[in-house]
Amino acid sequence: MEAEVQPAPKKHKDLLPVGEAEAWGSRKITLESAEKWGFTRSEMGGQVARLFNYRDLNGNIVAQKVRLKGKEFRFLGDTKKAGLYGMHLFRDGGKKVVIVEGEVDAISLSQIQNHRWPVVSVPNGAQGARKALQANLEWLNKFDEVVLMFDMDEYGRDAVEDCQGLFAPGTCKIAKLPLKDANEMLMAGREKELLDAVWEAKVYRPDGIVSGTELFDMVMTEEVIFSVPYVFQGLQDKLQGQRRGELVTWTAGSGIGKSAVIREVTHANLQAGERVGIMMLEESTRRTALGMMGLALNKPLHLSREGVTDEEMKDAFDRTLGTGNVFLYDHFGSTQVDNLLNRIRYLAKGCDCSRIVLDHLSIIISGQEDGDERRMIDNTMTALTTLAMECNVGIDLISHLKRPGGDKGHENGAETSLAQLRGSHSIAQLSDAVIGLERNQQDADRSHITTLRVLKNRWTGETGVAGWLAYDRETGRLHELLDDPFETSEGETPFGNETDGDF
Repeated sequence: MEAEVQPAPKKHKDLLPVGEAEAWGSRKITLESAEKWGFTRSEMGGQVARLFNYRDLNGNIVAQKVRLKGKEFRFLGDTKKAGLYGMHLFRDGGKKVVIVEGEVDAISLSQIQNHRWPVVSVPNGAQGARKALQANLEWLNKFDEVVLMFDMDEYGRDAVEDCQGLFAPGTCKIAKLPLKDANEMLMAGREKELLDAVWEAKVYRPDGIVSGTELFDMVMTEEVIFSVPYVFQGLQDKLQGQRRGELVTWTAGSGIGKSAVIREVTHANLQAGERVGIMMLEESTRRTALGMMGLALNKPLHLSREGVTDEEMKDAFDRTLGTGNVFLYDHFGSTQVDNLLNRIRYLAKGCDCSRIVLDHLSIIISGQEDGDERRMIDNTMTALTTLAMECNVGIDLISHLKRPGGDKGHENGAETSLAQLRGSHSIAQLSDAVIGLERNQQDADRSHITTLRVLKNRWTGETGVAGWLAYDRETGRLHELLDDPFETSEGETPFGNETDGDF
């Protein structure tokens, strides 16, 4: 409801003479609008001054914003009582009020709808918007809906984030314009679009919250998820590939051969044309480099170069490290979490790696000054998971297991489980997949055989045994077995009685 303005408003002693209402042709503000809003022309210091007269709810002028030549502004009067520009015109509340940044915007929006419904502006722009709205919440809460139509720039967007929380959920709406503000829309002759922006304003939702009603086009479009197949078919069948943005944890007891398995997976990714980052914190870059080259030659080069020519070494180098798709982390003993996270981000963003190997979690935690192991693991796992999604990179993390209950330990082939992950439940909770490795180091016949067990699988949900790998001591390679080696006749093994060698 429109309020009546007192015919003889009081004037603060510091205010300028009110002057006469005047149209503002270049801004398309009509004389009728100027009279309605008390927008007048006066004089200050010998200069022409345009006055935006701020009135209290009783119609008394309590402050003036003065616009001088060159867009110089001054605020006169009792600014604490100024309130929102235009409040006095709509003092009784109603269904909807629109809040804009500037006085000219308020007059513009009011003008195109013949001054029928409430529009107000904040007195000090976007940066002072929250404070101004806080001071006038009692009046604003008289309306069923509050529409924020701040300027379409960085400051306006920040002001929306800053002010939306002042209002009850569902009552604050955000209007978006194709131009900067309401007056620009008026000057461009786009009055209908300006009105449409008010009626089409959306209820505010924080970043990340999406209404289901907006998702039809998305669900009707077939999503293409790019993945790289696992080199081992058993893992591929259950996990259906390696995807960017996922954190995969590989775990086993001490000495079971985690590094050997992850080297095979990494080598296969490299052969598929992927760019990989390798952060092996318990070995030198030389050891890592020789391990990768050895896979190309089918020779355990880290043990011996005997029988390998320089030409073969160069060929192995060219097919692995020399491709330009391998990046190693020469850590020099530095395992501080923040330092490692920065290196992972650089490998992903600066080197365009699609997969990164981090071996292993325990050494990261042991290198920290804080003695709370569980909290450090929680923080590290959260950071790694976030980083994988942020950088759209796949991370292969190696983690140790604690000793299982009972007499049988992992060195005797004990079955792995999520409950055995050492240090914190967050390792299992935050990983997209967890793969356990099992090997009986004490079995003279089968000590070279590793069982792969999927312990967690967020993608398909399939878990359980995912195959078996046999280590060939001569080549230093792991080969997948098609049949269960533990179902053969007693004393027989698919690869004879080979020893495990240095995995």
